[in-house]
Amino acid sequence: MILVSKSQIKLITSLQQKKYRNKWGLFVAEGPKVINELLKAELSLHSVYVTENDLFKGVSAELVSEKEISKISFLKNANNSVAVFKIPEQKNISDKKMIMALDAIRDPGNLGTIIRLCDWFGIEQIICSEDTVDCYNPKVIQATMGSITRVKIEYLNLTEFISKTSIPVYVGVMDGENIYQQKLPKTAVIVLGNEANGISNEIIDLASHKIAIPQFGMIQETESLNVATATAVLLSEFKRSTER
Repeated sequence: MILVSKSQIKLITSLQQKKYRNKWGLFVAEGPKVINELLKAELSLHSVYVTENDLFKGVSAELVSEKEISKISFLKNANNSVAVFKIPEQKNISDKKMIMALDAIRDPGNLGTIIRLCDWFGIEQIICSEDTVDCYNPKVIQATMGSITRVKIEYLNLTEFISKTSIPVYVGVMDGENIYQQKLPKTAVIVLGNEANGISNEIIDLASHKIAIPQFGMIQETESLNVATATAVLLSEFKRSTER
């Protein structure tokens, strides 16, 4: 077993912050499930630390103690493996396929879950406003459970993109048309917004369709759905309507 050097600890712990992820072009993943998915996708590995041998085939890993790995883990209870990967180049989005668009999503868990949902429902691309949480945030990476390797994600000026796209734009808003009563297309931009404030008025004004998930409860005092939950419902309905 080895000791993790002070310089390695400093580098890895700095990757909690976006400015250092951007500076070094690196991000952190933890646990065999997530790390194996990233390796399978052939992302470039910078380094990996493990508390037991033979976790990853064909990979040269540094064997460390549980005490050492806790120094570089971002989890409350450290896993048996921590890896550092190089951030891949951003891939361009095609408007010939369904696009999930996110306006100022701030919670890493929500973004990670949305990426995983897109993977589940076969949505291969997500565009994020520039103030959406970084997809290489450690909490996002963990929440995706490896789905980030199968979904293209691009950060851009969302208002500008929507103003120029040639495909229909559906925004999820409280006062929209009932999603269950709509004839939905196979190709569209589906927009969901900030956890507290929803979608910006600028983007709503550019949208071709406003849709909503109706409330069925008798009392109807719930203000809104969690954005990841809303994503699951909308994607399920789009797929149900277009895959028959």
